[in-house]
Amino acid sequence: MALRDAGWRIVNLACSLGRPEQRVCREAELREACELAGYELRIPPRPISISGEVDGDVARAALKELVAREIAALEPAIVLSPALGDRHPGHRLVAEAVRDAILERPQPPRWWMWELWGSLPRPTVGTLFDQTRLDEVLAVLAAHRGELARNDYRRFVRARAEMNVSLAAELLFGFGAAASPEAPYAELLTEVVRVGSRWLLGRPRWLDAAAPLPEPGRAEAVLD
Repeated sequence: MALRDAGWRIVNLACSLGRPEQRVCREAELREACELAGYELRIPPRPISISGEVDGDVARAALKELVAREIAALEPAIVLSPALGDRHPGHRLVAEAVRDAILERPQPPRWWMWELWGSLPRPTVGTLFDQTRLDEVLAVLAAHRGELARNDYRRFVRARAEMNVSLAAELLFGFGAAASPEAPYAELLTEVVRVGSRWLLGRPRWLDAAAPLPEPGRAEAVLD
């Protein structure tokens, strides 16, 4: 949302719409959420199954083909996806597909990863935000009524945003760094940059939406 406000084009690629019986409802909710957020939405003609009893190799290959095709078409500066270490098997499949698609690009985009079912081992980008932004995030999330009926993730978003503003500075810059007094909430991401044959971690920083892509640091990322 900070990048959107700075004039960036944001495109949400629907890698999956859940199980077959969920797809109509999930597509309607996703369209509403993207409209509220001001994001473009791309839905593949044949949604890929990544939940339940699926063949991981088949799903990963289909996802990689989808992601590679969209990266080639859009040429994004940043690809945002779940993290490789996310405990949700569908999220891991998407992350692995993104990694494999980026490896094929002669000029690879930056890769930003978020974590839901776990904690990022090496966060590098922190975003500070206020109550107005949190309210906007929760309003967009509220469009996913089917998911919230099962588990009210709005509680998680609020709690993590408050927790992160206390932990983010030390996770980004090292233990002993002072927490930022500028905002009541924060979110964390891990950035990795493909440089030649290496993956480098992004430079630890607070997000500057006007200049969000500084040169990476020197530390190598471990991507298993």
